Amino acid sequence: MATHDLVKMFDSTKIRVVWDDEKEKYFFSVVDVVGVLTESSDGRKYWNKLKQRLKEEGNESVTNCHQLKLQAADGKRYNTDVADLEGILRIIQSIPSKKAEPIKRWLAQVGSERFYQMQDPERSIEQAVKDYRRLGYSENWINQRIKTIEIRKGLTDEWKRSGIENESDYALLTDLMSKVWSGMTTREYKEHKGLQAQNLRDNMTNMELLLNALAEQTATDLSKERDPKGMVETAHVAKDGAEVARNARADIEQRLGHTVISSDKAIDHITPQDELPFKK
Repeated sequence: MATHDLVKMFDSTKIRVVWDDEKEKYFFSVVDVVGVLTESSDGRKYWNKLKQRLKEEGNESVTNCHQLKLQAADGKRYNTDVADLEGILRIIQSIPSKKAEPIKRWLAQVGSERFYQMQDPERSIEQAVKDYRRLGYSENWINQRIKTIEIRKGLTDEWKRSGIENESDYALLTDLMSKVWSGMTTREYKEHKGLQAQNLRDNMTNMELLLNALAEQTATDLSKERDPKGMVETAHVAKDGAEVARNARADIEQRLGHTVISSDKAIDHITPQDELPFKK
């Protein structure tokens, strides 16, 4: 089962989520969701008691749970109870909480993200700014990142107009462009930076963001000019756009005398949480 670890934010609380490529669905950390509902720093204890009661009642919520290794706060990975959307909603019904309805709405939103994230990468610019500030990114980086989000949306709108509908095709086109201008696919780029579930673009330097944006903006403008139809024609346009960024990168590196593809991660630069002037 090919899975990808993610972290989603409910208000200011992290909830660990796993995307299963084969089953094409999300699995949510039960203890994290229970912790939110019970407003407890240790949802595990509450969940263990609830799980035992549900087992005795023959509740299918527990039967349908299974375990995956998820990263804990100490950085290590432990077997953790997870449930799909249907299962987690049943568990929520078993816990009296004022946060039940808000988290149900949050779950519905998360459930729809997978389809939209490749086509419309950051639908709420204002929320994105708040999130990046909360995480400690600099204002300069945030401004650059938001601009690249707008550029990405313009490109994906063009891809959609060209007949690209499947998420896998969006991913293939993105990988193609990344390989052409940076020399690495998205996965290889993430490995170069030592990333796992983190978003690659959220860990790019300003220069990397600029070059990636140059590739995407050029591909967008070329698409408007050439009006490609279907995957093959769109891929040719995407490749041509990325080649412009590749050539720009080569010129920059020749003048600087070193590569601009960095192994740095965001954690190497962002302000530690305990030093932030605001929490949200």
